[in-house]
Amino acid sequence: MNKLTERMFEINNRKAEIRSDIENKKEGIDLNALETELNSLNTEFSDIEKRMKLTDSIKIEKPDEKENDNMENRTNKDKEIAEQRGKDLKEMRSVKIGTSDFIVPKYTSSDVKQTFNPVSSIVDAVTVKPLVGGESYEQAYVDSYGEGEYSTTGGDYTDTETVFKYASIAKTKITAYQEEPEEISKLSNIDYDAEISNGVRTALRKKLAKQILVGDGAAGHVTGIFSDKATAIDTTTDLKISNIDENTLDDIIFSYGGDENVEDGAVLIINRKDLKAFAKVKGADKRRAYDIVLNGNTGTINSIPFIISSACGVLSDSAATADTYCMAYGSLSNYMLTIFSDIDIQRSTDYKFKQGMICHKGNIFVGGNVVAKNGFIRVKKVAA
Repeated sequence: MNKLTERMFEINNRKAEIRSDIENKKEGIDLNALETELNSLNTEFSDIEKRMKLTDSIKIEKPDEKENDNMENRTNKDKEIAEQRGKDLKEMRSVKIGTSDFIVPKYTSSDVKQTFNPVSSIVDAVTVKPLVGGESYEQAYVDSYGEGEYSTTGGDYTDTETVFKYASIAKTKITAYQEEPEEISKLSNIDYDAEISNGVRTALRKKLAKQILVGDGAAGHVTGIFSDKATAIDTTTDLKISNIDENTLDDIIFSYGGDENVEDGAVLIINRKDLKAFAKVKGADKRRAYDIVLNGNTGTINSIPFIISSACGVLSDSAATADTYCMAYGSLSNYMLTIFSDIDIQRSTDYKFKQGMICHKGNIFVGGNVVAKNGFIRVKKVAA
C-alpha cells in the first residue's frame, strides 16, 4: 500500500470517528470545529484521488511482470477504497461530500436567521401590575369632580361629589403548543430546539400584544382599547375620520384630553399602512406635511411618538369596513396588564414518546383593561 492509499484510509477512519462522536453526543465536542475538519478532510481526499488518477493516466512503456503485478494489486486496492468510501458516504447521510471535479460540496449553516419582528412594542409599553396567584383585579379611577358654589355667611356649604368608578380585570389564559421530531435535536447541528422554545414564548407575546387593542372583553378574554367593554372610555369621544390628510394628526391630538388641557406624553397607535399614508401626504406647497422618524416598531410623526400595531384597522384603505377602529391616541400608562402568572414554557419527551416527538408548550395567565377615564381617544373610519 502506497502513501496515498494509506492516507485515504486514515481519512476514512477519522471521518468514522467524527461520525461516532456526533451520534453518541460526546461531551465537549465543538460541532463547528468538526465541520471545518470534515471539509478539510474531504478536500484532501479529493486531491489524493486526482493524484491517483493522474498517476494511472501516465503511460509506461514496456512494463515488466513485477510492475504489472503491482498495478493489478493497486487496482484491486483502489476498488476496496472506493467501496469503503461508498459505505462511509452512505452511513454519513447528514454530511454532503463532493469528491469529483464537477460536484460542488453543500454546506449547512450552524445558526438560524431571524424573521422580521412579529410582536408590537405596545406589549412592553403599557402599565404592568404583577398579581401572581390572583383571580381578578379592580382598578379605581376618577370619573368626575364636583364644582363648588357661592355660600352666604352662616349658610350651608355647597354639596359636591367626587365620582369614582372601577375597571374590572379578570384572569384569562393564553397558550401556545408546538411539536418537533426528535431527529431535529439529535442530528442537526443547528439549535432548532431552542428556537422552537423561543417561538412558543413569542407566540404568547404576539397574541397578547394584539389583544391590548382588539380583545373583545368576553369571558376569558382580555379587554382591549377598541372594545365596547372598555367602559372607562366614553364612546361619544370617538373621533370619526374618513381619510388621512394634512390636518389629521392635529385633529387627533387636540381631541384628546379634558376641557381644560391638551395632554402631552401621549402615543399614537397605528397600522404600518396608515403610517405610509401619513408619509405620502403633501401640503399646498407640494412638500411633505409630516416629518416621520422611524425606529423599527416605533418612531415619531412631527415629534409625536407612535407605535406600530397590525391589530389596528387601516384608515387609508378605501375598501375598509366603516366604523372600524383604526388608531388610538393616549398615554400607554392608562392601559393596565395584570400578570396573574409568569410565562411558563415547558418541554416534554414523554407525551408522544412512541412517536419520538418533542413537545413544547407555554402559557400565561393575564388580564387587561383601560384604567383611566377616557384614557385613549379612538379613531374610527367613516365613509367619505
